[in-house]
Amino acid sequence: MSNKSMIAIIGMAVMGQNLALNIAGKGFPVTVFNRTTETTERFFRERVNGVPIRPTSTLEECIQSLEKPRRVMLMVKAGQAVDTFCQKLYSLLGPGDVIIDGGNSHFTDTNRRVLEAERRGLFYLGTGISGGEEGALSGPSIMPGGHRDAYEAVQNILEKSAAQAEDGPCCTYLGPESAGHFVKMVHNGIEYAFMQAIAECYDLLSRGCGLPAGEIGDIFHEWNATESLGSYLVEITWKILKHRDQETGQPLIDLISDQAEQKGTGKWSSQAALDLGVPIPAITASVVARTLSSYVGFRKMGTTIYQPPVFTFPPRAKLIDSLGHALFLAQTTAFSEGMHLLAEASREFAYRLPLSEVPRIWKGGCIIRSRLLKRFQSAFASQNTTLLIHSPEFRDDISRALDPLREVVATAIYAGIPAPLFSASLGYLDGFCSQRLPSSLIQAQRDFFGAHAFRRIDREGIFHEQWGERDSG
Repeated sequence: MSNKSMIAIIGMAVMGQNLALNIAGKGFPVTVFNRTTETTERFFRERVNGVPIRPTSTLEECIQSLEKPRRVMLMVKAGQAVDTFCQKLYSLLGPGDVIIDGGNSHFTDTNRRVLEAERRGLFYLGTGISGGEEGALSGPSIMPGGHRDAYEAVQNILEKSAAQAEDGPCCTYLGPESAGHFVKMVHNGIEYAFMQAIAECYDLLSRGCGLPAGEIGDIFHEWNATESLGSYLVEITWKILKHRDQETGQPLIDLISDQAEQKGTGKWSSQAALDLGVPIPAITASVVARTLSSYVGFRKMGTTIYQPPVFTFPPRAKLIDSLGHALFLAQTTAFSEGMHLLAEASREFAYRLPLSEVPRIWKGGCIIRSRLLKRFQSAFASQNTTLLIHSPEFRDDISRALDPLREVVATAIYAGIPAPLFSASLGYLDGFCSQRLPSSLIQAQRDFFGAHAFRRIDREGIFHEQWGERDSG
């Protein structure tokens, strides 16, 4: 290959390989490099066929193969590996060149790296990429943020390599500094919540109704055909539940350990929300549920101490109908929480996020893509909506689904089956539909023991009371 490449991809794990094949398949010559040369050679030998991909064995050779401005995408593990490669690239790149971090970096790390690159005359993009291995190959959702000039230098490559929706590529410039990685972090928080809601549906149908995995898969298959529940996660759920283990012939789901792992992005969403003062109880409940699942010993001990309640489940058809409504509300709540967090972060960090563009670029390629995203996009485009649950676009649907969600939560409680996501979603909805909350008592308590003062509803100002001095009893 004699011509210069338009972009380099560093890191030849499956995501890096598939992204290289995707970009090269769109006609953009790509150079690839991996710290272990054998990995690069095997990729080139086994997977590269007829697309413009150039393998290199040293970082210097990789950079020398690029046209200017040189564009380098890092597809390496978040954390120290990104910093290590950035330090090496600083000595090889020059003014106007672009570094793109395509991993799940924490947004504060991205802020720091943007400034470090800027001091060296370089441009930097913190870029969230969602879609897993399949999306990287066929077209992911791409969420770039950082220097605007950096985006313009790679815009054509990213937008043509992204998933394509009916209204454009699932990629757009989201804002300065860590805007892209913050959006990807929130995307993952929503993903955690939607996955937990699906798991709770499965649990109630399996443990509660005693349905086998295949029959539950049929229910999810029917749900996936609807406008309110059709989504990538529901689609893969019915496929998982219908899948049988080759060796035993049993549903494979029945043989998988119930300890859910996590890489931290859901937790980051909860931490950021606490710092910004944004309530995201459903997303946080999904993080806690994964953490609790890892305590297998404690869970087994609990079953020897306490007996499950005796409970008669409602008729199967009624429970399935209620669960469908509950799953719709859980998904809507998770998106409402996520978009609220993005709106507050945009103000706090001056991201100037194009909020209606966020659900638009999630419509294709990414893990949380669903048919509802078109309506989410419309809700944020047509008005100044901060809370999705208050949008006129969803008021009637939410009103119809509230009672079924209550029935699902009550059923889970009386049956002794944990449903933390559904419970948190209901608490979120009821909280934002309450004109008065008992927080008045909390504020009074704070003033009683710490003289923290309080506001009154009948007059302006800040007040402190000498509690107990005028007790009537």
